[in-house]
Amino acid sequence: MRGFIERLASGTPIVADGGMGAVLRSAVAGLRCPEEANVRAAESVVDLHLGYIRAGADLIETNTFGANRPKLAQHFLEEELEAIVGAGVRLAREARDVSGRDVFIAGSIGPLGDGADETRWPQYAELARLLEGRGADLFMLETFYDLADLETAVRAVRSVSQLPIVALLTFDADRQTLAGVSARTAAEHLAELDVAAFGANHGAGPAAALGAIAEMGGSGRPLAALPNVGLASMSGTRIVFPHATPAYFGQFAAQARALGAAIIGGCCGTTPAQIAAIRTAIDEGVEPSGSLLLREREAIEPVAPTESPTLLQRLLDEGEFVVSVQLDPPLGANPEALLATARAVRESGKAQFVDVNDNPRARARMSGIMASVAIERLTGVETIPHLTPRDSTVNGLESQLLGAHAEGVRNILAVTGDPPEAGDYPGAHGVYEVDSIGLTELLTKLNRGEDFQGRAIDAPTSFYPGVAVNPTADDLGLEIDRFHRKVAAGARFAMTQILFDLEALESFRGRIGGAWPIPVVVGVWPIRTLELLVRVHNEVPGMVVPEHVQERYRRAGPRAREIGGDLGLELIAGVRELASGVYVVAPFRQPLNVVEFLPELQPAAQSPVETGP
Repeated sequence: MRGFIERLASGTPIVADGGMGAVLRSAVAGLRCPEEANVRAAESVVDLHLGYIRAGADLIETNTFGANRPKLAQHFLEEELEAIVGAGVRLAREARDVSGRDVFIAGSIGPLGDGADETRWPQYAELARLLEGRGADLFMLETFYDLADLETAVRAVRSVSQLPIVALLTFDADRQTLAGVSARTAAEHLAELDVAAFGANHGAGPAAALGAIAEMGGSGRPLAALPNVGLASMSGTRIVFPHATPAYFGQFAAQARALGAAIIGGCCGTTPAQIAAIRTAIDEGVEPSGSLLLREREAIEPVAPTESPTLLQRLLDEGEFVVSVQLDPPLGANPEALLATARAVRESGKAQFVDVNDNPRARARMSGIMASVAIERLTGVETIPHLTPRDSTVNGLESQLLGAHAEGVRNILAVTGDPPEAGDYPGAHGVYEVDSIGLTELLTKLNRGEDFQGRAIDAPTSFYPGVAVNPTADDLGLEIDRFHRKVAAGARFAMTQILFDLEALESFRGRIGGAWPIPVVVGVWPIRTLELLVRVHNEVPGMVVPEHVQERYRRAGPRAREIGGDLGLELIAGVRELASGVYVVAPFRQPLNVVEFLPELQPAAQSPVETGP
């Protein structure tokens, strides 16, 4: 059998096999992962390899894509790593022997997932040793979405083996990886590495793979295209792939060959039928008919970013004292009480903003973002919606934010949010793909004109991102560290936890250097009863009512309501010397009463915010 490198240079593409995992999952019941079939259902693995060889594959991959310690550990199979990898190579070789055909055995290595280079490197090297030691002819490093991770994997494999390496990334329809790396950039980096070929696999389907390799050409290196059959969907608990016809894959093969692909095959959802069509197209020299290539997306006339600052940003930048009223969105779909309070705030002239909670206490309410859109549209009051990553994926958060921005909502307070266990649905779990720091990073990236993964969006946003800070936190060291990280992530202002005296605020400011790095707005809640005050101190996480404040309420007896108002006014007056503004929590059942409580707005003293670079 000619060597792999020689075959790559022959001018006739190598036909690779198709997807292993999806087919094995459907054929073998009860698999914890497809790689388990190597030790539990060996005959099914051999049969699938033989199916691809008989369809015309010149190269088959070992059933080891997810056979690494981190992924096997998720299924309690990490102790069987060597057995699974060894069996994967042995079964592929057995299928080759049974077929009587000369085919290449590619040791499949997939990404390990999260982890630092110092942990990834030895694991990739370990897999390379095992695969080569059992008889693999080359390595297929595939379905990587992080270019740096793929580069680490290539170097780790090369440190222990001289077998040929094919390096594959997965691209979307815009020819970018999930991490926002373009196919052209990826090719420039991979061309500097010691790999035999590189290209695209998995991804959004044949058209996306063709688009990616079209951009990757020109390096002089052989290209590879092994796409999914198309985008998968769910039907109940089953993964369902499109019904791509063999003729469609024949056209894909013809166009991939015309683009210079030296390895052509398939990935998830592709069966021997599609591989047979690729074989026929290669053998018969089928010419491209039409084009599966997606046209470049028409350039959208860039929308000029909103240059004018929000009112909140302008006032804070100018050192004006800001006042906001904090509202809870309704438990139902009727926003009238919320809108009435916002109108009353506007008409009073005592506050400039309303800030709207996002499902406080993890109880399902009207969306704080949507409520803010309604307030701004129907009352003209600028809002500061809170947003928590508890209930949405990163994609969901991006969608909410882009929609809010389109409606003119630009102040956003990124908060972690109350734990789901406190809410309406026992046993519910938070999403938390990112925390409040990650959400702040997302807002900053959108303002740069890119999504969370670094991919370009149509136009930069102009959000004014804020964060929460708690001067009464149990672990002040952690709170200070997180506050600094939030500022580094792009926070432009902060809103504190509700405070009942200002000693903690002064102390916190001293511990971070004596000056606020960003404007700080302090929470004030004029609680009117001793019972509620005591309950808040004892039952609400993160809130602390100093003993001297509790004693003041006790001494007041039936005058507790007045004491609550007096304390609130004292705090507002004191905050003027320490921070940039206040937000006042409206009473739960009578939110309009907050207007009576608020003092008239007055010019502020010089804002104690550090203004250096």
